Amino acid sequence: MTGVVVGVDIGGTKVLAGVVEPDGTVSRTALRTTPGRRVVTSHVEDALVEAVLEAADGRPLEAVGVAAAGFVDSAGERVRFAPHLPWQDEPLRDLLEARLGCRVALDNDANCAARAEAHHGAARGASSALMITMGTGIGGAVLLDGVVLRGANGMAGEFGHMQVVPDGRACECGRSGCWEQYSSGNALVRTARALMAEQPSVLQEMSDGNLDRVTGPMVTAAAEQGDLVARRAFASVGDWLGVGTANLVAALDPALVVVGGGVSAAGDRLLEPARAALQRTLVGAAHRIVPDLVAGRLGPGSGMVGAALLAGQPRR
Repeated sequence: MTGVVVGVDIGGTKVLAGVVEPDGTVSRTALRTTPGRRVVTSHVEDALVEAVLEAADGRPLEAVGVAAAGFVDSAGERVRFAPHLPWQDEPLRDLLEARLGCRVALDNDANCAARAEAHHGAARGASSALMITMGTGIGGAVLLDGVVLRGANGMAGEFGHMQVVPDGRACECGRSGCWEQYSSGNALVRTARALMAEQPSVLQEMSDGNLDRVTGPMVTAAAEQGDLVARRAFASVGDWLGVGTANLVAALDPALVVVGGGVSAAGDRLLEPARAALQRTLVGAAHRIVPDLVAGRLGPGSGMVGAALLAGQPRR
């Protein structure tokens, strides 16, 4: 029986594993809830292994690629730090190879998403591109001629932890004022909860009047119903997305900016205010070609697909 290649995307809320075919299509998936960031690391790895084995469905494993929400070292061996997970200098690649009995490749989740979009999605053929992934937080990657630039430590692209507000909101990374505190899934929910105190919202009915029960999917559903609180929350998060993107474009001058991750499923509700803020705040916008800001084409599976692509390459 021919072995399968499984890609895994693990973030702050979920573990998604899938069998990825050579053309980038996903034939079978398995989902687990991420145990959290205040648990022993073995619990996270247990969830990851369970998802891989369920996706493989009894077929032998040829290789597994892991897209991890964290800082992965340049050798692709360790997760040095993960703001939303318990890993600190975790030798994840070797641990998983011992448990799964096959070759394992490891990289940052946004790098994997960028790799997938470059091969099969919105960044295909772009001379240069930035990938911004919006989920629990913000991840990012830099693409040059389809190749992910990883940096000296393997940690390039941690855009979410650029400080955009001095002495601003506390971040899970231990600092304050990070971009992802103003533009991410968590920021969307936090903003909606704050706005609910100012005006009526269907979110109060959806959450049974309990602010702690408000979730990102609820905010998206409310916005689709025309709820003003939800729409204002998306406008705020989208505006901050554009402001942060303008800083990146000023520094790197890419031909294209691709936005992926779960929050990007909102489409133009998120991207239209982001495009307006990018045009408004980008230095010299009237005298340059402002890059297109587009949604990724591979949806929430992009990290999984990119991880599988990495697993099929020779080990660096």
